[in-house]
Amino acid sequence: MKNKAVKITSLVLALTLAAGSLPAYAEETIEFTNVSYDPTRELYAAYNEIFTKHYEETTGQKVEVVQSHGGSGKQALEVANGLEADVVTLALEGDVQVVADAGLIDEGFTSEFPLDSSPYTSTIVFLVRSGNPKNILDWNDLIRDDVGVITPNPKTSGGAMWNYLAAWYYFEQQGQSEEEILESIRTLYGNVVVLDSGARGATTSFVENGQGDVLLAWENEAFLSLEEHPGEYEIVVPSVSILCQPTVAVVDEVAKKHGTEEIAQEYLNYLYSDEAQEIEAQNYYRPSTESIYDEYVTEYDGNTITGIPEDGKWINDQIELTNIEHFGGWAEAREKHFADGAYFDQIYEQ
Repeated sequence: MKNKAVKITSLVLALTLAAGSLPAYAEETIEFTNVSYDPTRELYAAYNEIFTKHYEETTGQKVEVVQSHGGSGKQALEVANGLEADVVTLALEGDVQVVADAGLIDEGFTSEFPLDSSPYTSTIVFLVRSGNPKNILDWNDLIRDDVGVITPNPKTSGGAMWNYLAAWYYFEQQGQSEEEILESIRTLYGNVVVLDSGARGATTSFVENGQGDVLLAWENEAFLSLEEHPGEYEIVVPSVSILCQPTVAVVDEVAKKHGTEEIAQEYLNYLYSDEAQEIEAQNYYRPSTESIYDEYVTEYDGNTITGIPEDGKWINDQIELTNIEHFGGWAEAREKHFADGAYFDQIYEQ
């Protein structure tokens, strides 16, 4: 119902403009805040430009979007503890649930926007140095004695949770028992050189500081490294990975307080527009609109990507992806793997 209300409101404002009179508040710029996770900096810098232009042309209202970025889990806690976000665009549903559990987001937020309130998706790949000197090809290579791994901390980073679960799925697919999987994951994290708080910090450790042999990265973050450092890095696509579904939501209590409910709703609605979906694909996120997704699909020869494809097509549609439902949903996955005293704590403390 809220989506329809936004569209009706926008139409009323547009008709008011056509009649030659602006609402009183439209003479001032309205500011609202989007709290997001680490690797979306470039995406939302581009999206905010097209959204503010769209909203002003549609309603006559000027808007300024303030951005906040950091590890998704840490960002969720910041909002739950008082950082006033009008919307959150976090790495996973579980982090948005932290904000909802603080009483700031109404129940049913995954049904408020299409596709479980996930306007774009991603997956987890490996970033290695040019020539892949350690010959890292799949998850089992990450538990070798000679491989240094860079990945963020699942306690503060949503991307790090996806990394962990993708690795878990691989070892499960190899027929390992749960006890054996735990030992493999323990060995993998024993090879971690730096456990940064967020995905962008992990990229900095690997790319800028030269630490480790392989970075477990969001697909979009890995492609951005290829774009910014041509010839220096390669993407290795593992045999299996996980469908990462970043989740968006209006922070209802804050939006009501600020009087930004309508703008916040439209801000997240517009992420599903064709214009926005193109921006998402150009920033190496997988768009949810099938026709736009298909424009960016290509077939890679092998599992190594050495540079940005000249034709702009970059999505590997052949990789086998599990999803969070395989782990029982986020509530069950968090309780089993990431809660205080759960598997990750047991692994890392040892």
